[in-house]
Amino acid sequence: MLTAAAIEALFAREGSSLYGGEAISQAEHALQCAWAAEQQGGDDALVVACLLHDLGHLLSAQRDDALARGIDDLHQHRVLPFLRPWLPADVVEPIGLHVEAKRYLCAVEPGYADALSEASRHSLALQGGAMSQRAVATFESHRQAERAIRLRRHDDAAKVVGLETPPIAHFLPRVTALLGQRA
Repeated sequence: MLTAAAIEALFAREGSSLYGGEAISQAEHALQCAWAAEQQGGDDALVVACLLHDLGHLLSAQRDDALARGIDDLHQHRVLPFLRPWLPADVVEPIGLHVEAKRYLCAVEPGYADALSEASRHSLALQGGAMSQRAVATFESHRQAERAIRLRRHDDAAKVVGLETPPIAHFLPRVTALLGQRA
């Protein structure tokens, strides 16, 4: 059974690794992303999705240099079987789509790709680059597309060295509230 304590322990054990070529840790990135969603009035599901969106990296114990070595660990898919039995679709599906949301925004929003960090541009290439028009239409038809885009925007902004955020314990009551509400 997934618990808030198990999530906290996973962050404690694996969260200090660097976040894919960025100058912050996995835990710092997750906390910044969740904090941004909370500050912008995100509901519990969005805040929790932001907190857990890269949990697949922690589950795979991705090495700090994996991205530089051209490895896409498919973290957005790896985490789904871990979360799906315990959390509602409003949390799980945007997590599964957040990489596709980046590819989508690169295809439809002028300047988006240029604003990505160097590490995000590198991972974008490994993840398939900007979407084709057919893929754009498919993405837009997904009922969780808008939530995935909101998650993506918080994800993109959550790479600030030294940004003070609340600790993970601040977000765990939201996790606990959603556990077992699988739709």
